[in-house]
Amino acid sequence: MHYRNGREAKNGDKIVMVDNGGNVTAFGVLHSAVPGNDYCNGYIAPIQPPNAMACMVDCLHVDDVAAMLAERGLDKRPDGK
Repeated sequence: MHYRNGREAKNGDKIVMVDNGGNVTAFGVLHSAVPGNDYCNGYIAPIQPPNAMACMVDCLHVDDVAAMLAERGLDKRPDGK
């Protein structure tokens, strides 16, 4: 199992999911993924506390994160195998 950038995926990893336009659509902890499949495999358990304090100097707007992904060519899903 590998992420979009080629890094090996493991259950228990903290992850961010992006769509095919580079938009962040979910984040949390990967669980129940089965080795040998990079598509529609596993679930994301949310980890965000309901009332997390936002310190602006530690935050990024989701559009800026999407732009950073695009700059690195990670905004598009790789071709299937």
